[in-house]
Amino acid sequence: MNLFRFKVISLLLKSKTDNLFVQIFRYTFVGGVAFIVDFSLLYLLTDLFKIHYLVSAGISFIFGLLVNYLLSILWVFNSRKIKNVLNEFLFFTLIGLFGLGITEVLLWMLTDLFALYYLYSKIITTVIVYFWNFFARKYLLFNK
Repeated sequence: MNLFRFKVISLLLKSKTDNLFVQIFRYTFVGGVAFIVDFSLLYLLTDLFKIHYLVSAGISFIFGLLVNYLLSILWVFNSRKIKNVLNEFLFFTLIGLFGLGITEVLLWMLTDLFALYYLYSKIITTVIVYFWNFFARKYLLFNK
């Protein structure tokens, strides 16, 4: 039983893999770390520095994107379609910018039209955009 548990933990956390379920598992952790960076910065910029929440969302997105990219290439995705790191990062960013567009529209709708607190709107939006980001990056960028 201990050997089986060790192999499962090794597969989930250590081994390089192209297994979709392992990558989703890892991407969820990576997304969680990036979300903490993004969400915290959104709150600080909006509530502490009094920057409009949609502008703050764009700024905090950039920092979350950088964290997400670095952790994704180091731990989540094993296969890479684009060998040039700059081109890969640009394509990764384009996918993220589409996700940012979805985020901004949903944030505005949920906050301004439905009168939801902007941080609650961010949480709902993040769950939706998470799926776009993972599957777009997996199949358009980090696939054999």
